[in-house]
This record gives sequence, structure tokens and C-alpha cells, in this order.
Amino acid sequence: MISDPDPICSDGQERLRFRISNPEDATAPTLVYLPGIHGDWTLVQAFRKAMSGRVRFVEITYPRNPSWQLCDYAREIESGLASMGIQHGWLLGESFGSQVLWELTGRGQFRPDGLILAGGFVKYPLPWLLNLTRRICPSLSHRAVRRALPWYVAYARFRFAKSPESIQGARDFAQRRTPADHAAIVQRLDLIASNDPREIAATVRVPVHLLSGGIDPVVCWPWVSRWLRRHCPGLRGIRIIWPCDHTVLTTASEESAAQVRQWMS
Repeated sequence: MISDPDPICSDGQERLRFRISNPEDATAPTLVYLPGIHGDWTLVQAFRKAMSGRVRFVEITYPRNPSWQLCDYAREIESGLASMGIQHGWLLGESFGSQVLWELTGRGQFRPDGLILAGGFVKYPLPWLLNLTRRICPSLSHRAVRRALPWYVAYARFRFAKSPESIQGARDFAQRRTPADHAAIVQRLDLIASNDPREIAATVRVPVHLLSGGIDPVVCWPWVSRWLRRHCPGLRGIRIIWPCDHTVLTTASEESAAQVRQWMS
């Protein structure tokens, strides 16, 4: 595994980070993971293990920069992938990452071989829920968030008792949460609200797949799947995994990996 060792630019700002599994096999298909609103690779450790040896798995951690727009995410990802000699591959957009996925696709610099939305969407289907979250999230104190995180880790130890990778991922996730991280999440909520990639999705020709947990109160997958069936010419497959939740790559890592491998083959 190759990991980008230095997340800090010369001006003191965080930069995009990359980590590549199976980098020596240039013949393996490339899968680029675009994380959700939390912005890092902490929650896909079990999924990475399940994909091990099958693909070149490129993971990304976004900088905690509240001034970034979607075009900044896409531009820096394109530049980073190009510097590693990666010009094409599959994009796996998790939740917020699906918005980065559409931006990358629309720009036309990176050539996607296929697109997978994991708990993802085109235009966010529940604007009232998004607006409510945008009002509540900025008012949450970092202290309150930190107090809640041990409960999340305790739940993960129970929920993923047979998956040490997922438990460690939950610990890493909790450790990474900072005030800067909170500010970046608030900004990403605003980016979701202002973004409308339906025109891109309605013209895309590469294979598009939707992977969702059956119990997802964050993204209403029946609405997403209905729009894709009606308007997306590239749609090739939809898989709903029960009784998993919004973080389907975490809560159903083995099943998700098997489905992704099938779609990529």
C-alpha cells in the first residue's frame, strides 16, 4: 500500500491525500473511492480488505478547507490521479462523494470507466431534511460532538463484533473529528444544497450503478432509483442491501465489495 505521507502544503493548508492498495498491478482495474461528507477513508477499512488484490483501490481524504467548491475537489483529484499516471478508472461516490463524482464526470478530464453511487444521489431528493440539517449542524458545539463519539465507537464494537477492521475504522473516525472537520462538513452540506448535476447524469453514457442500504433515512433510495431509471441513459444496475443503512460500504462491506467486483468485471 502506498500512502501520501504529508497532508500539509507549504502554505500550512491541508491538501488532498491519496492512498493506493495494490499499486504494483497496473493491469488491475482502478477503483477511486470518493468519501462521504465526513471526508476521509476511515470507514472503508473492511471494504478495502474485501477488495484486496482484485483492483487498484485509490482512497482519498479531502482537506478540511471550508472554502472549497466542488470544482476545487474535482480539479485537485484530477491533478493527483494524473500525477500517479491514472487517467481512467471506476469512480465510487459515497453520499456527498457522489456530487464530486458528477463534477469529475462533467469536467471530462478524468475518463470514468463506470460510476457507482454508494448511498449516493443526483440532486438531493429530500430538500427539507437537508435544510433542517444545515440549520442544526452549525449550532452543534465541538464538545457535544466529542461527547457523542464514544457512544458511536461502542456501537461499532457491538455492530461489527466480527470485523476488527470496521471497529478500528470507527476508532479512527472518532479520533479525526476536529472543529476544522466540523466546519468542512457544514460547507459540504451547502455544496449539496446548491448542486444540481441532473444535466450531467441525463447525458452520461458510461455504466452507472446504484448501491444502497435498504434502511437509509439520509438518502431516499426509491426516489433516486426512480429518477435514474427515467432519466439516466447509462444506468445498468441497482442493488439494495437489506437491512443495511446509509453507510452501506461499512455495514455491508463483504456484500458491497462482491457487488462492486461484479459490476466492474
